[in-house]
Amino acid sequence: MPLNQHSLRALEEWLISLEAERVEGDPCRWRLAGPAWSAELLLEREDLVVIWQQPDDEPRRCALPYGLSRADVDAAIQAGP
Repeated sequence: MPLNQHSLRALEEWLISLEAERVEGDPCRWRLAGPAWSAELLLEREDLVVIWQQPDDEPRRCALPYGLSRADVDAAIQAGP
């Protein structure tokens, strides 16, 4: 099911299941730590934006349309930069 078919609450629960943490003071910004990278997830109007950061490397940004399935977005996030 595409992300745009989920309620905001369902999206938040999904992010929590990924072990992402909401950034205090901004309900649209989440942080996630992977084994070799960290990521900032931004719930923007048109896309879920992921900004990965690896030590000693430039941040990498990717916009994932809400029309993608949750499984595809999950796989893209977990794959890392």
